Amino acid sequence: MAKSEERVKNAEKLVERTMKGNDASHDVSHVWRVRDLALSLAREEGLSSIPHSMEIVELAALLHDIGDYKYLRDPSEEKIVENFLEGEGVEESKKTKILMIIKGMGFKDELAGLVNGELCPEFGVVQDADRLDAIGAIGIARCFTFGGSRNALLHDPAILPRLELSKEHYMKKEEQTTVNHFHEKLLKLKNLMKTKAGQKRAEKRHKFMEEFLEEFYQEWDGRA
Repeated sequence: MAKSEERVKNAEKLVERTMKGNDASHDVSHVWRVRDLALSLAREEGLSSIPHSMEIVELAALLHDIGDYKYLRDPSEEKIVENFLEGEGVEESKKTKILMIIKGMGFKDELAGLVNGELCPEFGVVQDADRLDAIGAIGIARCFTFGGSRNALLHDPAILPRLELSKEHYMKKEEQTTVNHFHEKLLKLKNLMKTKAGQKRAEKRHKFMEEFLEEFYQEWDGRA
């Protein structure tokens, strides 16, 4: 087995081991979908012709949610990915790119202005893949799964979405409803896609969410 293939297999095992306790919105299946989407987007964007690019994309996609702050059980978990890459003997240049992708791809980081136009092409396809899995039919299912896991209100017309958000404000979700998350984040993702391939796929998923919300509000108000 080639070294890169062995690393991928070991990364898959790490994902299964560290994420098995997560709810279904951020579980192993989410990671597999993001990996498949990222590799597909990378091929569409021509990254398969760049040496080592596909390995960087695959490893970053596989490892992107390990140590997620929403599920952090111990501060030491923040170092799991870095320790894994070092243990696998990943070259410094690859390791730096993978860690940069993972640390910068969150929506909260974009709110904080930590994402700029100087990022590597691998960053765009991995972030777009993660965001594509947050919208459309799968995104709707994941949104309500996560809200349910945190005992969030489904909807309350008296609680309005927070439209101007800082990173700190966004991370405070105690008084927010699950439906408001569509307005605060999910409906914004289409316009934040970094790649043409991601933008194209986001169009259909975005439209599906808009249609869902229109039906949701009609049913909530007893109009449908």
